[in-house]
Amino acid sequence: MTKKPTKAATPTAARADAKGRVPADAAPASNRATRAAERRSAIVEAAMEEFIARGFAATRLDDIAKRAGVAKGTIYLHFKDKESMFEELVRTVIVPVVAKLNALPPPTGSVRDLVEAFAGNFLKEVIGTRRGDLVRLIVAEGPRFPSVADFYYREVVSRGIAGMRALIELGIARGEIREKNLARYPQILVAPAMIAVIWQSLFARHAPLDAQDMLRVHLDLIFGERRTT
Repeated sequence: MTKKPTKAATPTAARADAKGRVPADAAPASNRATRAAERRSAIVEAAMEEFIARGFAATRLDDIAKRAGVAKGTIYLHFKDKESMFEELVRTVIVPVVAKLNALPPPTGSVRDLVEAFAGNFLKEVIGTRRGDLVRLIVAEGPRFPSVADFYYREVVSRGIAGMRALIELGIARGEIREKNLARYPQILVAPAMIAVIWQSLFARHAPLDAQDMLRVHLDLIFGERRTT
């Protein structure tokens, strides 16, 4: 009698037990990668909440692990220390907002329109949000942690300044901006945004600030008042 050929077992099937159960370490690599990404995201989210609540100096990895629902050792599978975790937080939460400035298309309208659109979106995404809390954290604790402040400058501030300077130079070339020295101090262009971020946490309960209207007045000083028909 000819023996019927058996079907070749797959690597996963070969490792299944008598009841057809597959060990956890035999799960598809894509599933493991997904779970790892979810844990990393949970750690970053927990870190943001702890940093904002306690400050950078007082935040402990134990507290982050507890909030994220993972073992402390799991954190070290993703981050080498608290500083690298904070850097990841800045990259994922703040850098994308600033990156939009350098990704703006060449303006078909006025430079002011482009600046106003970006600045307005920045205020919307930062003021009163966790992003604003992180910016205030940098301002408050940056002097005590120079490496953290240096990282923030490289990843956020320098990019924002470069983007604003490019828009200012374009505005000068088009005749929209008369003060040519403004290109030397692009910080002036974004000053209302920084004032609004700091004001929100310190003085808003005493004197609420209309950040969007302050931005409009600021741009009137730089570009001239808008003409109404």
